[in-house]
Amino acid sequence: MTTEQQQPFLSHLEELRTRLIRAVIAIAIFSGAAYFFAEELFKILVAPLKQIMPEGDRLIFTNLPEMFFAYIKVAFITGVLAASPIIFYELWMFVSPGLYQKEKKHVFPFVIFSSILFAAGVAFGYFVVCPLGFNFFIGFSNEYVQALPSVKQYFSFAIKMLFAFGIAFELPIVMFFLAKIGIVTPILLKEKRKYAILMTFVIAAILTPPDIISQCMMAGPLIILYEVGIMISHLARNQKKEENNKEDKR
Repeated sequence: MTTEQQQPFLSHLEELRTRLIRAVIAIAIFSGAAYFFAEELFKILVAPLKQIMPEGDRLIFTNLPEMFFAYIKVAFITGVLAASPIIFYELWMFVSPGLYQKEKKHVFPFVIFSSILFAAGVAFGYFVVCPLGFNFFIGFSNEYVQALPSVKQYFSFAIKMLFAFGIAFELPIVMFFLAKIGIVTPILLKEKRKYAILMTFVIAAILTPPDIISQCMMAGPLIILYEVGIMISHLARNQKKEENNKEDKR
């Protein structure tokens, strides 16, 4: 690599470092504020399981510092969720130098819709998937065995589920901008539908805990989101054609 090639590469690394630092600072600020409400936030997090557990049953912790670290993790996760608009903004500003001027104006729609879809994915996981999944697993309790979920195990399971659905719900945004910059087309997306359905189950197997219930409950929404993404890609292509026609008239 020549010196001329190294300079742009190093400048990109510097830009990435700056963006990451800003995102980390935002997360740290929101996490610090959230720690003061960690107990209340933890109660909200365990509510889907608590509603299903038999009356009188509680989560357990086997290591003395376990609850302290659980509160820290809850505060951190809350900080990430609260800072997600800033994270998406910094992500956009990092990739925007490689876009055309007309494409850079989409920063605020990208930040707004990315944040909304991420929150919608987390909400879907919290209100729909978690209660159904927990009800299924708790159902294995009987007169011989009793479910005694620990704080650590529950936290790990719940956070993986919520973030997996939050990330999965970003699919329409990704498809929109891929169509916008011409990498994919609605026709191509339709032709590759069967491969996309297969990939949804692969992605669901990677992102969710290793049980068929969670995987199917993620794959289903992903397939629906893929179809929504195809419709949105039509919109992106039409906008691109209109912009090209305006430029040709000039």
